[in-house]
Amino acid sequence: MKFSDLMLVRRSVRLYSDRAVSREDLLAVLEAARVAPSACNNQPTKLFVITERDELDELAAAYPRDWFRSAPVVIVVCADHQKSWHRADGKDHADIDAAIVTDHMTLAAAARGLGTCWICAFDADRVRHQLALPDHLEPVVLLPLGHPEEPLSIAAHQSPRKSLDNLVQWGAKGNS
Repeated sequence: MKFSDLMLVRRSVRLYSDRAVSREDLLAVLEAARVAPSACNNQPTKLFVITERDELDELAAAYPRDWFRSAPVVIVVCADHQKSWHRADGKDHADIDAAIVTDHMTLAAAARGLGTCWICAFDADRVRHQLALPDHLEPVVLLPLGHPEEPLSIAAHQSPRKSLDNLVQWGAKGNS
């Protein structure tokens, strides 16, 4: 699949079949995370792969949506603030690096016919407690992963997007 098609096939999946994710597919998605770029190559992320039903149910308390419980795998993407690069003004890039890792995983999953959905609106304290995270690890994204109930396709990607004219400014002063 061409990359331009892959970007259109990837979408937020909110209902998963009961089909298990193969170890091969899961490792391919995790490999995409491993090779993702990060500021100064510090790689300040830690991934928790949750596959056991009791742990998934406990995690669902942090994001109580019925569809979320249908995912056979959830990857908790954490930012490691002890390992992240900080810009001269103090900006911590751990969250940016975690987002890059997550995006790589979503695309790798879509390339294998798997669905994902970025979740950032969850109870971070619950997740922190469940995973017994030290203070320097921040849960940033819950990423459910599984076979979508409805197959991925370009036709299913109907979300309206801004035009390039609304998104892009050419030059500092907006010159054409």
